Amino acid sequence: MKDLAKKTPVQTWYTGKTIFVTGGSGFMGKVLLEKLLYSCSDLERIYVLMRPKRGKSPQTRIDDWLKLPVFKRIREEKPKVYKKLVPIPGDVTSDKLGISPEHEQLLIENAEIVFHCAATLKLEARLKDAIEMNTIGTKRILDLCLQMKRLKALLHLSTAFCYCDKEVLTEKVHDFHHNPYDLMRTVEWMDEKALDMITPNLLTPHPNTYTYSKRLAEMMVRDAYSKLRVCIVRPSIVCPANAEPVEGWVDSLNGPVGIMVAGGKGIIRSMLCNGEYNAEVIPVDIAINGLITIAYTLGQMEEMPKEIPVYNITCRETKRTTWKEVLDLGKATAYEYPFEAGVWYPDGDITMNKTYHNIIVLLFHWLPAYFIDFLMFCFGQKRFMCRIQNMVSEGLSLLQFFTTRQWDFKSHQYQAIAKDLSPEDNVIFTMDVDAIDTKDYLRRIILGGRQYCMKEPLSTLPKARIQLKCLWVLDKVAKAFVLYGLAWLFLTLTGLKAPVYEMLGWAL
Repeated sequence: MKDLAKKTPVQTWYTGKTIFVTGGSGFMGKVLLEKLLYSCSDLERIYVLMRPKRGKSPQTRIDDWLKLPVFKRIREEKPKVYKKLVPIPGDVTSDKLGISPEHEQLLIENAEIVFHCAATLKLEARLKDAIEMNTIGTKRILDLCLQMKRLKALLHLSTAFCYCDKEVLTEKVHDFHHNPYDLMRTVEWMDEKALDMITPNLLTPHPNTYTYSKRLAEMMVRDAYSKLRVCIVRPSIVCPANAEPVEGWVDSLNGPVGIMVAGGKGIIRSMLCNGEYNAEVIPVDIAINGLITIAYTLGQMEEMPKEIPVYNITCRETKRTTWKEVLDLGKATAYEYPFEAGVWYPDGDITMNKTYHNIIVLLFHWLPAYFIDFLMFCFGQKRFMCRIQNMVSEGLSLLQFFTTRQWDFKSHQYQAIAKDLSPEDNVIFTMDVDAIDTKDYLRRIILGGRQYCMKEPLSTLPKARIQLKCLWVLDKVAKAFVLYGLAWLFLTLTGLKAPVYEMLGWAL
């Protein structure tokens, strides 16, 4: 074993620890596993709850991860530590997590730190699925953790948006008029069609099943606090990595990344959003550093507080950026680093005028989509634009709840963690959002979405810039024709065509 004197306090605490992680295959999960292996390499082992997928065994899935960009520095610098990643076949939606008695006993005897990150992130998920995964799944994790003999810290990953009926979102679990145990029993016996019918009334004031089921889960975690060393962690909108493990790394088009990519491709021309409100986003590496240091803080507590510790992983008040600033900087960055094969010149905008937004969506979202699909049909090609536009529309309608409201997050307990860390730990596990340059970070987001989601290498940038110039010319010519057509129609209908043409010296 390495000399402990050369390690930071956080690294020393993780030395020899056995960790259990759920949701390891997700965006945050992969970054968490990579950071633990890279910066806390002397941990004993990380058990990851995994289910077979697409015919691949859990072990095969984990082996395949090593090829991903997110594990690049592990692959190049510390390949041996990857063997400390061990899959536990199972599923949070199965009774007793679907794990074997042998694996269950293994976790009960050895697990010391638990990161519960598994969840369905689909905002539009059916209530039964959301409750099954996010609420009942959490209950199963709590039941297992209550049996663990060496447990030092359990972190439940929630969301900063689970109290959307509160004007100020503090680091506290609030009561709710629904009992999570009643809801769990209801989804077990009620017919899905009947459940779907009552879902809108049940969700109020929540905009979707995700925040609703997460709120219910928090209440259960709070109830277990007297028996478990547990805390709740609430990140805001998690975005691509700022610096670690790879700048701009992201593995899906969910959330703002999908909006930026669609906007950069010219697919999105309008979005309902209040430009003066704050964009509550957090880089994934900052959020993961928060998780790791929160577990350390929880494990170090000699006396637990009376109420369950809650940490809002959100931006400091000194680092608030508005949606308008994000749009302006994002557009400038997208012009400098354009995507390949855009549908139209990227020149969308945000508005709070629903009538104007709906007109723009009709004219510049749906009409071009139908026109492109018509051309694809004529040439015998597979149609795709209407399908993409439908996905974009659904995504925008779900996101507008968060982009048309002002969120006031308080994160005093979370911000206090960095003050108690050593200078070395504050470098290795940085949570300093203030040090991030917004323009540079947006560049990393766009290039990350370009490379890792759209699979467009940076070598194609020169070609993409030429395509962007062509789209700019096409955009100006098309707008000129549209304006001319509208003017001609107006003059014709009002009878002003002849006098105007005569004044300009044009022939009718």
